[in-house]
Amino acid sequence: MAKDKGLTPQSQDFNEWYNEVVLKADLVDYGPVRGTMVVKPYGYAIWENIQRELDRMFKETGHQNAYFPLFIPISFLQKEAEHVEGFAPELAIVTQAGGETLEEPLAVRPTSETIIGHMWAKWIRTYRDLPQLLNQWNSVVRWELRTKLFLRTTEFLWQEGHTAHATQEEAEEEARRMAGVYATVLRDWCAIPGWEGPKTESEKFAGAVYSISYEAMMRDGKALQSCTSHYLGQNFARAFDIQFQDKDQQNKYVHTTSWGFTTRVVGAIVMTHGDDKGLILPPRLAPIQVVIVPIYKAETREQVLPATERLYQELKAAGIRVHLDDRDQYSPGYKFNEWELKGVPLRLELGPRDVEAGTAVLASRLGGKETVPLSELPGLLPARLEQFQRDLYQRALEFRDAHTWAVDSYDEFKEKVEQGFVKAFHCGDAACEKQIKAETTATTRCIPYDEPEAHGSCIRCGKPSAYGQRILFAKAY
Repeated sequence: MAKDKGLTPQSQDFNEWYNEVVLKADLVDYGPVRGTMVVKPYGYAIWENIQRELDRMFKETGHQNAYFPLFIPISFLQKEAEHVEGFAPELAIVTQAGGETLEEPLAVRPTSETIIGHMWAKWIRTYRDLPQLLNQWNSVVRWELRTKLFLRTTEFLWQEGHTAHATQEEAEEEARRMAGVYATVLRDWCAIPGWEGPKTESEKFAGAVYSISYEAMMRDGKALQSCTSHYLGQNFARAFDIQFQDKDQQNKYVHTTSWGFTTRVVGAIVMTHGDDKGLILPPRLAPIQVVIVPIYKAETREQVLPATERLYQELKAAGIRVHLDDRDQYSPGYKFNEWELKGVPLRLELGPRDVEAGTAVLASRLGGKETVPLSELPGLLPARLEQFQRDLYQRALEFRDAHTWAVDSYDEFKEKVEQGFVKAFHCGDAACEKQIKAETTATTRCIPYDEPEAHGSCIRCGKPSAYGQRILFAKAY
């Protein structure tokens, strides 16, 4: 089937399959500058649906949207040493503008902790100015050496949340809350199962006290970090002198967080759910949930098209994102292939015999066909779409669990990490962690919250485990 659509089978070359799908399904195209991408309307519609849900949840948790400048004085980045060291290789720097050399070079925004910290130092005076709960929708630039559409590009779209709090407890609660918001969207909307938990010290965000991530498994067994939430402590507060007078009349530094969710999740949806026919989209995010394909010849055209138009209007009125493909220049078979490639969850086929019988053929992108009375479709399809959403998540969960192993020997670790995720004990030593990466190309992904307490010896060096549980390793994008 992949060959029929001009797609490389996943089993033959997963990376090539992915590149072909995102291009042929009209999600994205290459930009003229190396490493950039043009998100096409179909791909952007998926991002808009994600964005809409996230924005709703942000506002429900008290956050407000704002916008900060694209250009950041290089001196701002240099104020937090660990932060600038982490981003230095990825920075794009502007040194000339308006035909003149700038007195101070400007970084094109890689993230906004520094410029927001600068503004908070002006805005925050007392405990009454706290908490600051801000979010912005924007794009950032990180000059990647190895790029991949959606997953790792020079410029990408995201949201970045930034908050400031009077106490460590409030800030840590915020970091966990927003990680939970992300996990809800990934599970319930993207149908992507994953493991949530803090990163190891060597894998955390540059400048953070700790980072929380959601690690998802793609269908080639590799991990994709799907979002992150960071507790920044007082690191940026001290760097930018963000102080407030507390109720006890003492001046104190604020505690800050930051958290982000990017368009790489569109790529995650493709790689978690897609098959050799192309995309499979979760109904809650699909730009088109149901496509209607009329089947007719010249002599039955006037019999079929009015019936499909009526059905289209009824489904639209029922709140379903529906599309009527009444293009004359393409055969029904061509249309079936195209909408399968684009991952539309449900397809309705309607020919002259169906019109006479008052029925339609309902085909699921997950497989299977049935004949359904036309009169029942407006009431039936919302429930079918929700069932599709649940089935898609369950399918991904079963795949993930079937490709995850708890291991106790380094030889088994090396074998299994080629096929998926591995849970193993680790000593917590960054040098040992670095050696594992050098020897296997696998990295620590997170310390899962839901992993039971356990004790054992480090998978590589044999020293006692530092975490009181197994931690997650995988090869990653």
